[in-house]
Amino acid sequence: MSRTTSRLVGAVGFLALAGTLVACGGATQAAAPLSSSSAASHPEWSKYTFTIGDNGGDGSEALAKITGAFDSASYKVKFARFTYGPPLIQAAASGDIDLGSVGDVPPITGAAKTYGFKIVAVARSLRPTQAVENIIVPKGSTLKTLADLKGKKLAVPQGSSAHGLALNALKSVGLTPKDVQLVFLDPAAGATAFATGKVDAWSIWNPQSALAVKQGARILAKGLPPIDQTSSYYVASDKSLKDPTRRAALTDVLKRLAGEFHWAVQHPDKYALALSQEEGIPLADAKAVLPSMQTRVTPVEASDIAAEQKLGDAFFEAGQITKKVDVASITDSLLPAGYDSSKLN
Repeated sequence: MSRTTSRLVGAVGFLALAGTLVACGGATQAAAPLSSSSAASHPEWSKYTFTIGDNGGDGSEALAKITGAFDSASYKVKFARFTYGPPLIQAAASGDIDLGSVGDVPPITGAAKTYGFKIVAVARSLRPTQAVENIIVPKGSTLKTLADLKGKKLAVPQGSSAHGLALNALKSVGLTPKDVQLVFLDPAAGATAFATGKVDAWSIWNPQSALAVKQGARILAKGLPPIDQTSSYYVASDKSLKDPTRRAALTDVLKRLAGEFHWAVQHPDKYALALSQEEGIPLADAKAVLPSMQTRVTPVEASDIAAEQKLGDAFFEAGQITKKVDVASITDSLLPAGYDSSKLN
């Protein structure tokens, strides 16, 4: 693993709050496709400061600055940085953050332990045939197939989307978690273990996966259907959802984030620059992983609930959680049906 990758996954803390966003002046050539009327239309929102949980890797904070997405908002926003999904879910459940994006598994494992949050939107990959995470093996590994993982050490961030990929990938070849040695490590520790040969394989997302492959690692299994989802999920704190006025303002926050990513898809060079700046990786590397990062934010659909329920049932049946989860009960879509992030408002 390169020093770049180690720095990427190790340099950020679980909850490093950034300052209130300000305009970027000359850095912004075009604004995101968002309404600029919320400040005038909703002065009552001025009392709010929303904390947005950043799961790392999508460039959302840098994009907010580049696009000026929140410059016209009457409320304030801050970004809280997390290294992966489970701590973000915990922060949402406790009300320490208002909104954040995670993979498919954290809502499942989070709901099995605690409530206090809801799934409120879906970030869909614009390239569903492009894996956003993979199971990788080091350069020179003799492992050729998933079946070869039997008895081997597989590093996994526990309760993350990569945990779900590992579980379903093993199941696809007739293996269970008991047939391998799951080594639960956060991304930073996983990077170190993978680089030093302390584990035989690593289930991890991009950009870490893509950067490791660039350095010689090999993909053993891609995170694609039917063993993995390519969507991620926005979750929000019940504290914000239950107050009608705060909920309306939070919906505006979500729409502005949706606008950011719509703008980013239209301006890939600037999106790559945002990723490079935010993640501390070379611009060339940011451009290389960009295809797997492009998403659109949409309402939660019945098919999403069904996919999450299937995943939750698989985790329960495999003994990875001790409580069965009803996904519909932790879903509360903030966006109206048919919402299009390319349109104003």
